[in-house]
Amino acid sequence: MLRALLEDYGLDDAEIGRETTFHDDLELESIDLVALAGSLRERYGDRVNFAAFVADLELDEIIALTVGQLADFVVASLRATEQG
Repeated sequence: MLRALLEDYGLDDAEIGRETTFHDDLELESIDLVALAGSLRERYGDRVNFAAFVADLELDEIIALTVGQLADFVVASLRATEQG
């Protein structure tokens, strides 16, 4: 999903790791995170609520958000829904 978003900006060959930040490294704006949230919702439905995750963060935490933090959130959300 992230690769598809980055392709729109010509960044499809960008190095992405767990410590890659959405803001500083990938230079994504808040609207891009909204698009990513939409992709997550489309794929996982209510099992992964990115909007609720971001709502619990302070502005500086959102700016410093990493790919690894998002991946951990997705995994934790999916595990929580599997365990019921």
